[in-house]
Amino acid sequence: MKYVLFICTPVGGEELSPEEIADDPRFTSYIEEVRRRDLVKGGARLRPSTDATTVRVQGDEVLLSDGPFIESKEYVAGIDIIEVADLDEAIALASRHPAALAGGSVEVRPVWE
Repeated sequence: MKYVLFICTPVGGEELSPEEIADDPRFTSYIEEVRRRDLVKGGARLRPSTDATTVRVQGDEVLLSDGPFIESKEYVAGIDIIEVADLDEAIALASRHPAALAGGSVEVRPVWE
């Protein structure tokens, strides 16, 4: 079954560069595990929410605003699409994600298939 892991980071929290992630053993061991088990089917690291553009439509008018759709204490910093046996396995994987161990959180959501 497919799930999306929304990797959430606290606003104002530590934002690691791609080079720092590549050198961080928490991330390298996690990445090695999911690659070895062929669990990740897609995903992306997202730029900070301050780089977001929100689009709304009112009638025929397209309205743009800088920043995220809503303000919150966390923002989505990335997504992983995984394929695992069930929700228990998805939660077990999410609980080992380095973002969840470093003050962030990981939302697990099933994909409509």
